[in-house]
Amino acid sequence: MRVLIIKTSSMGDVVHALPAVSDMARAIPGIEIDWLVEKGFAAIPSQHRAVRKVITLQWRKWRKSLRKPDTRAALSGWRADMARDRYDLIIDMQGLIKSAAFACFANGPRAGYGWGSIREPMASLMYQRKATVSRQLQAVDRCRQLAAQLLGYALPTTTPDFGLTADPDAWTPDEGPFAVLIPCASRPEKLWPLADWVAIGHQLRARGWQVAIMWGSPEEQHLAQSIADKVQGVVPPFLTVAQAADTLAQAQVVIGLDTGMSHLAAAQGRPTVGIYCDHEPGLAGLVGSGPVVSLGGKGQTPTLADVQAGLDRVLSSLPHPA
Repeated sequence: MRVLIIKTSSMGDVVHALPAVSDMARAIPGIEIDWLVEKGFAAIPSQHRAVRKVITLQWRKWRKSLRKPDTRAALSGWRADMARDRYDLIIDMQGLIKSAAFACFANGPRAGYGWGSIREPMASLMYQRKATVSRQLQAVDRCRQLAAQLLGYALPTTTPDFGLTADPDAWTPDEGPFAVLIPCASRPEKLWPLADWVAIGHQLRARGWQVAIMWGSPEEQHLAQSIADKVQGVVPPFLTVAQAADTLAQAQVVIGLDTGMSHLAAAQGRPTVGIYCDHEPGLAGLVGSGPVVSLGGKGQTPTLADVQAGLDRVLSSLPHPA
């Protein structure tokens, strides 16, 4: 059996779909699973042991220049990639009109959430098969239930398995065991006070760990360096998504904002504290095989004491507390 997963963005959403792929691989021996994703996030499904092929697109870029020759050529190549294989089922896990439209370029029957279960109900009109899944479920559970219903296997009751493999030769600080801080986010509303990051950094250093501060743009690098200077931490070189994932997999603990990187750290099984300053974590909180905690919410910025307590909680949950 050959299945195509449509889950293109954003990073956290792509991470949330990984356990459904692990479920599919266990329930249907010999299944071949391909994945359509935004090019910038391709490393995530590529690291899943059960994904056969990753098809990429750059819709975020292409939609701004659809009339340009290079964009039209790129779209033509993407359409050829989509039509190359015949699929027994194409599962749109995104649930948007645009993702359902992407599915229409693939060769095979389309499936996804039903009218009352989907974020954009009109998208469900493009599916031949539909599933009823509560919108009140956490994002990981929604993806797992969708796949189980559409492919006809019993929904597993096991802990979500994100199926990621990591490179043990990833970038790590020179000084030995380390913790990671993720203080950068796409919107200023998500940010946490600089002084609190510094305080947490000192607390981690007091445990004997080096502190690595992640970044992804020149502006974020400046913030990361500012924190590192104050806590005698280290700022890694620019890391791709794949390289960052490999580094996160080696960390003793990760403390991060509501970003895809924090979800990726949890998916790697690392003890992770998520700081939510502008979004409710309820249906999109951290999930992982290691201890995780999601703090705060819309208009409820976690205090330093909240995060310190969350850090103590995840570390005390380890088999051999740090």
